Amino acid sequence: MVDKKEAVVLEFIKNNPEVSSKEIFEGISLPFSYASLKRLLLSLKLKNLLSRKGRGKATKYVISPAYALLCPIDMETYYKKEIDQRVIKENFNFQLINETLRNIDLFTETDLKKLNLLQKKYENNIAQLSETARKKELERLAIDLSWKSSQIEGNTYSLLETERLLKEKETASGKTKEEAVMLLNHKETIDFIIDNPDYLLPLSVSKIEDIHRLLIKDLGLEKNIRKRRVGVSGTNYKPLDNDFQIYESLSMMCELVNCKENVFEKALLSLVLISYIQPFVDGNKRTARIVSNAILISHTHCPVSFRTVDSIDYKKAMLLFYEQNNISNMKEIFINQFEFAVNTYF
Repeated sequence: MVDKKEAVVLEFIKNNPEVSSKEIFEGISLPFSYASLKRLLLSLKLKNLLSRKGRGKATKYVISPAYALLCPIDMETYYKKEIDQRVIKENFNFQLINETLRNIDLFTETDLKKLNLLQKKYENNIAQLSETARKKELERLAIDLSWKSSQIEGNTYSLLETERLLKEKETASGKTKEEAVMLLNHKETIDFIIDNPDYLLPLSVSKIEDIHRLLIKDLGLEKNIRKRRVGVSGTNYKPLDNDFQIYESLSMMCELVNCKENVFEKALLSLVLISYIQPFVDGNKRTARIVSNAILISHTHCPVSFRTVDSIDYKKAMLLFYEQNNISNMKEIFINQFEFAVNTYF
């Protein structure tokens, strides 16, 4: 997150592009030393929020291209404004996939250090597990992921009811058939990914469609790339409305994900961009969560269940990406859930 001092400095640089550290120090009224400012500027650069031009005394600071994408936004403050009061990027941003995300590192050095240490812990943990124990832990995670992913979509099954359904095929009283089918489809799809870990290598439109098809089986939903307009609840963001552009954007997303070297970036990009493109009439976010996990699994990384994320917070973070193309809150959710998964399941 950005603290108050960092926010003041960023605001000053936004209003005064290409300024030196001395000009910043003289232009802001903060009670700290010049040395403290230099450390703060370095911190902001490491967070990918600032860029430097020149060297030595000629060094100038500018807001980085990643600023709008990565700068933390307080969701509580943001959502104090109602849907029609918020100033948003109303239409699909083609440059986001073509240019912005292609040239930006989503994770800071600090982020990657944490994630890589967690991944190492995961590798050490599973190396000590028997095959039976490993499968048991994957089963537990798959149940939790099926439950939470469905809950985010409005499913009312509890975690215990979900476990009973998936293990014993016993439906819960007072629940609809569609809710049970949604959960069973999740589990079947996750099992498919576990049994075929390389299926999404490389990522392609047809394979994303396959995952979507498994997730919506017997739910009466339309398959394949949509050919009509859809709206998104809670926002005035308008997804693309013709199948050619949808297919093209999804193809570009696959190319972007495939060209990224960092596995965590691949997984996070899949999580947010499939949801942003909205390629299907329904089932987009659940498809995104499974594809994101499939990418982690295919690279022998720890999958995530999203079990402890609040469903409303998840939706708000996703809407924030739609409206502002800001990934900070979804990135925080991803990192926290990866940490939870490593520490909980293996």
